[in-house]
Amino acid sequence: MEKLKIGVIGTGHLGKLHTKLFKTINNCELVGIYDSNTAQVKLVSEEFAVPVTDSVENLLENVNAVSIAATTSAHFEIAKKCFEHNIHVFIEKPITASIKEAKELVELAEKKKLTLQVGHIERFNPALVSMEKYIDNPMFIQTDRLAQFNPRGTDVAVVLDLMIHDIDIILSLVNSDVANVQANGVAVVSNHLDIANARLQFENGAVANVTASRISQKKMRKMRIFQRDSYVALDFVTGIAEAYRLLPTEAEVDPKLFSFGEIGVGDKKKKLVYEQPAQKELNALQYELQLFVYSVLNNTKPVVSGVDGLRALKVAEIILEKIQKSQKGI
Repeated sequence: MEKLKIGVIGTGHLGKLHTKLFKTINNCELVGIYDSNTAQVKLVSEEFAVPVTDSVENLLENVNAVSIAATTSAHFEIAKKCFEHNIHVFIEKPITASIKEAKELVELAEKKKLTLQVGHIERFNPALVSMEKYIDNPMFIQTDRLAQFNPRGTDVAVVLDLMIHDIDIILSLVNSDVANVQANGVAVVSNHLDIANARLQFENGAVANVTASRISQKKMRKMRIFQRDSYVALDFVTGIAEAYRLLPTEAEVDPKLFSFGEIGVGDKKKKLVYEQPAQKELNALQYELQLFVYSVLNNTKPVVSGVDGLRALKVAEIILEKIQKSQKGI
């Protein structure tokens, strides 16, 4: 079996996890790791028995692909250097610090026919994976992503740190372009926005109300999706998903499902059923990295492409601009 030679750049919280998980993926070989923080990379190297390289350039000489888990501000320069060396790239979200940088990376990857996958991990959350078959035309989405304060990630606004997860999922579910954005937010304990709310209106009439905070007392990552004849609730913390669906009265109902009987009157009567699928045993990050390796080896489009990462970043930037204007009273 062909193995993908891969390296990890950045060995902080996420980079350490990448290092650990790449060693569990059969069809790849973790060749080495790099971080400008020599003390940190040494610790990770010793824990997982992986060689340290003394520069990005030296690492790129010995791999076919890299995983970039460095700080967001460093994403562009590292990824560009990888593409210049004809190296495939997995890059943690957000794709870059600016739309201009993201566009250049997407264009460079396309020009060189290289894989560019963005690490929007919540696309692979068991709750979403188990309910994707029931989500076909969302018309109203409510999301709440609340986290306790952690200095890690405060180099960017909460919109880019947390909210962008939900932005990416919403854009993947709503088959329409964003028509209008309203947003508000404030900085509380850091120099960037710590809490934000945005209302996204789509050209097809769908609406998404998105809230993110990193100064909450408790963790919450929930999404509620409303569409014709169904309501889906996703809990990204527990991985549990629930669905309430209206079915034609003549429809056969799986005896495993809980039925509330019929609602409505006359020819508008429908059966109301409840379903909570079995929770999938899935390590979202490992699955995400496995799919990247598969995409490179089989020359297939990644599940979350550079274009997807750019699209999410564009909406995030619009939200940030709207908040900035609202703070100035514009």
